[in-house]
Amino acid sequence: MSDIKPFEIAVPEPQLARLKQKLDLASFPDELDGAGWDMGAPLSDIKRLAARWRDGFDWREHEARLNRLPQFRTAVPVEGFGDLDIHFVHQNSLVKDAIPLLFIHGWPGSFVEVSKILAPLTEGIEASPRFHVVAPSLPNFGFSTGIGKTGFGLAQYAEVCHGLMSRLGYQEYVTQGGDWGSHISRVIGLRYASCKASHLNMILGGPPSWSREPLSAVQHAVFPYSEREKTGLRNTRDFIKNGTGYQAEQATKPQTLGYGIHDSPVGLLAWVYEKLHDWTDDYPWTDDEVLAWVSIYYFSAAGPASSLRIYYESRHTDPALLTDVGGYVPRVPLGLSYFPKDIYSVPKSWGRVRGPVVFEAEHETGGHFAAWEKPQQLVEDLRAMFGRGGGAFGVVKGKDGYGRETARI
Repeated sequence: MSDIKPFEIAVPEPQLARLKQKLDLASFPDELDGAGWDMGAPLSDIKRLAARWRDGFDWREHEARLNRLPQFRTAVPVEGFGDLDIHFVHQNSLVKDAIPLLFIHGWPGSFVEVSKILAPLTEGIEASPRFHVVAPSLPNFGFSTGIGKTGFGLAQYAEVCHGLMSRLGYQEYVTQGGDWGSHISRVIGLRYASCKASHLNMILGGPPSWSREPLSAVQHAVFPYSEREKTGLRNTRDFIKNGTGYQAEQATKPQTLGYGIHDSPVGLLAWVYEKLHDWTDDYPWTDDEVLAWVSIYYFSAAGPASSLRIYYESRHTDPALLTDVGGYVPRVPLGLSYFPKDIYSVPKSWGRVRGPVVFEAEHETGGHFAAWEKPQQLVEDLRAMFGRGGGAFGVVKGKDGYGRETARI
């Protein structure tokens, strides 16, 4: 593994100066009286955040904090695309037989989401399983390379993630994902026997089918939805009707949108901030927290526009695969954590036909970014699923998460 090299984020000073210059020159649209959040991010919020980004936000402070994470880069080969330079966080547990866990982010997230759960999962407590955690920046995101030609769809993202785990010596592993990380986890489960279980915190799909899942369909027809599930479905329908415009643009004309968010830091800020606000459950975002999150996109290796292309490519490169991951994925034990304010909130009966479900948890609060909003709950769910007595205990051969501590490897 000599080609795996330590990595530190070091944004060049000219880029920081360029950002300040652009913010100095920013102009803003007007806003309708009383619009609030109904038409998007409020003008007052964006003006305040842009001013803070320009004059008060200290990127170097946040950069130093990020660099306390154990970060690396390595080349991962992908068929048809050559070797890709992949950035990732890799934290080993002191427990030799810890469970290798691949954490996969989505959009508009990044590797930074793993930071709040890294120590609890790797260090943990004696009665709980420990994990070796790997959290890559997906290609086109963060500090991984950008992709220079079309055809890089979900299969290729899965190939990168699996290839990285193989490169690190993990012949068997489990996955955790939300947003695109949920989809990519499913593709990995379909294509690679090395994936021994998946835990998801975004659950998609529809009700049980009479032709494919007749027993589940009967149960679904007989047992009514709970009040929570009814509320979740109403929220999901509202999101589909009023909150998916970004999907339509990013899945059809990402290049056109890309000009705006690449050239304008205010445009990028508004585009991402809206989602951070709308997709969380009253999470108390600080201005610096938002700006640090957005800055990772602004300073990303391939530029923020590249991150949009996963929507287009997943729907155009192999649309059948996108359908497959919404169906039943056999063989891979599945854990599902339901957070009430996620963008999609479906009944448990819908989740149970996505695969062999061995763990479920319903949480009273929380939204789309579980690892960031509700890190303790997510950690507890993983411990319950993979710990002694859990439905996925011992799925990785010789790596049950328990045992004596050794020197960090």
